[in-house]
Amino acid sequence: GDCCKWIGVVCHNLTGHVHQLHLAAPLSPYEQSALGGKINPSLLELNHLSTLNLSNNNFSSIHIPKLFGLLESLTYLNLSRAQFQGAIPHNLGNLSKLQYLDLRGNDLISESLQWVSGLSSLQYLDLSYANLSKATDWLQVTFKHPSLLELHLSACILEDDPHLISVNSSKSLAVLDFSWNSLSSVPKSIFSLHGLVSIDLRFSSLDGPIPDYFGNISFLEVLDLHQNSINSSIPNSVFCLNHLRFLHLSSNKIQQDISEILQNNQLSGHLTCQLGQFKNLSYLSLAQNNISGPIPSSIGELSSLKYFDVSENQLNGTFPLCFGQLESLETLDFGYNLLEGVVIETHFSELTRLTTLKASHNRLRFEPNSSWIPPFQCQIIELGHWHLGSKFPLWLKFQKELSSLDISHVGISDVMPTWFVNLPTQLEYLNLSYNQLTRGISYLNVTNSIDLSSNRFTCPVPRVLSTLRYLFLSNNSFSGSLSELICNPSLKEMVALYIDINLLIGEIPDCWNHWENLAYLNLGNNNLTGKIPPTLGYTNPCMLNLRNNSMFGELPSTLRNSWSLVMLDLSENHFSGSVPTWIGDKLSNLVVLSLRSNNFDGYIPRKICDLQFLQNLDLGHNNISGVIPKCFSNLSEMATKNKTNNELSTPYFIDYSFYLKALLVLKGREDEYGSTLGLVTSLDLSANRLRGEIPKEIGSLVGLLSLNFSGNLLTGNIPDNIGNMELMESLDLSMNRLNGEIPPSFSNLNFLNHFNVSYNNLTGHIPTSTQLQSFEN
Repeated sequence: GDCCKWIGVVCHNLTGHVHQLHLAAPLSPYEQSALGGKINPSLLELNHLSTLNLSNNNFSSIHIPKLFGLLESLTYLNLSRAQFQGAIPHNLGNLSKLQYLDLRGNDLISESLQWVSGLSSLQYLDLSYANLSKATDWLQVTFKHPSLLELHLSACILEDDPHLISVNSSKSLAVLDFSWNSLSSVPKSIFSLHGLVSIDLRFSSLDGPIPDYFGNISFLEVLDLHQNSINSSIPNSVFCLNHLRFLHLSSNKIQQDISEILQNNQLSGHLTCQLGQFKNLSYLSLAQNNISGPIPSSIGELSSLKYFDVSENQLNGTFPLCFGQLESLETLDFGYNLLEGVVIETHFSELTRLTTLKASHNRLRFEPNSSWIPPFQCQIIELGHWHLGSKFPLWLKFQKELSSLDISHVGISDVMPTWFVNLPTQLEYLNLSYNQLTRGISYLNVTNSIDLSSNRFTCPVPRVLSTLRYLFLSNNSFSGSLSELICNPSLKEMVALYIDINLLIGEIPDCWNHWENLAYLNLGNNNLTGKIPPTLGYTNPCMLNLRNNSMFGELPSTLRNSWSLVMLDLSENHFSGSVPTWIGDKLSNLVVLSLRSNNFDGYIPRKICDLQFLQNLDLGHNNISGVIPKCFSNLSEMATKNKTNNELSTPYFIDYSFYLKALLVLKGREDEYGSTLGLVTSLDLSANRLRGEIPKEIGSLVGLLSLNFSGNLLTGNIPDNIGNMELMESLDLSMNRLNGEIPPSFSNLNFLNHFNVSYNNLTGHIPTSTQLQSFEN
């Protein structure tokens, strides 16, 4: 009897028998109280046990004990996320009283589901994440089961099976979850389940059209097909589902006019069922498709709508006034479309429950009266690229719960008002970039991410909270020294710091010890002086950009610890010494290395040839001597033609979508490459004191788009196999001492649009090719 005083043990009031064991471990990572080890057979002595819950524990890698199949009184068994593994014991099928079975999230496998047929009272079954790829009877068994109401087979490696065309289904199934599988089409048998209330097929590799049988399932309330490759329009039968509450079709390839989806379109005769039937719809997501046309005013009839997302489509026309009537609306997202025109206060008149307003990247204008008080308290407001007027939007003063605000590119030319800096709410994310905000800010109360780039702020760098992870201040007139920011010991979380194109002065302080999460540092285009501080080398970022400052000295040897560097740009400074060999040895992830326009001397270290990922090497405009290393032919990324990633990815997992940008000098001019940086390959050794011949091994770098050896002391012939570099767009060998003729193979260079061999001792004919003939003499 005493054991009934224990937590998690429930006994019968009269008999004292143990009925229930609730031994789930708490999910919170701070409470380390998971059970583990073997499961004692003495459990069988509890022969009145009806409930057993061992979820979230850590029985690391033992099988589910067969003895569970002997607990005949069990009606509830939950072993979810308890780290069991191996085959599911078939004798679980002896539990004829079991109503609830949850084995989700273990490392289990079952080659047949025949054992499920024995669970004659079963109503709830969850086998998600078990490997059922061999269990070809999964549909037969579960759909014929007489009492099953809810079935979850998410991520079970299920595939289409041609044998399962028709099954005489039970009438009882109400909830189906087949998400995260490889089904390619909706199993036909689903449409004989007339009692279904919820179908989840997201991430199931479905392609082709949505089948037109959903009308048979007239009680359907939830239909989730998002993240598939569905490419047709939505069939009419879906519009006849008058109990539908949740319709999620985003991230597909649906091409349709939105008025066909949202309108009682009797004229064209498509829709036999009227949109009025959608009176119960509370969640509608059509984001990331190819849906076009103007949003119809009938949207105002969806009186239950709480969540509406049509972002990332091609919707055009105006933003309908009737949105203002949707008083249940909580989330409204129509960002990244082509809507245009003027938005007025009436558009928001009844939206008292709105918490999320996302509408960036449209062509809308909204300039409410300065006295307007919004009816809503939003947490998220994104109106980037709208026209919000030249004054800072006063109505934001009343948003007491704001956590994320994006009003970038909205035409504000004003000072940052004091009331905004002192808002009672703590913002997590603030984006005011690309406006004309002036003067200064001393302090920003933002916890995670700030973007103030491309404004006209003039002042020292503002103080920030210690939790801040992203700070973008590029392209302003921030001035003064970096000491206060960098040496603040509480700033431990910072991942990205961009203060390029400003007026910073002084040295970069040597107190980077606590910046252990730093992944991106850009301090380029300022007036910084002094050496690279040694502690900066220990931060190990992916990107370090100090270009166009007045820094000097040799590169600190601590930089060899920054093995994560993908991009290192130290160009346009006064750095000296020889190019360190450890760059090739230790910085093995480099894709972009620019040491251009400095005072480096010595030879090019052979170790640079070990950089397997290097795509852009610029050592131009230094005092480097010696010969061009033959081993450059080992730079394998410059020797591959097929680049796959446009953007330059980095080894860090970033919860922020920005990519690396680099200024590269190709074709005789400097350009910024961002979204295509991953496709660009270049080699520039121009304006040094390199001697000897151009090694013929260079000809194997067939992935190069740009090659510049101009302004050196190179002699001998131009290697014939440079003509194999068929992708070459820019080739500059001018101002050397080359002789012989231009190799005839150059007529293969069909993409060449910048070609310079002037100021050499070349002789002979210019090879004939349309591309070479098109140049001026």
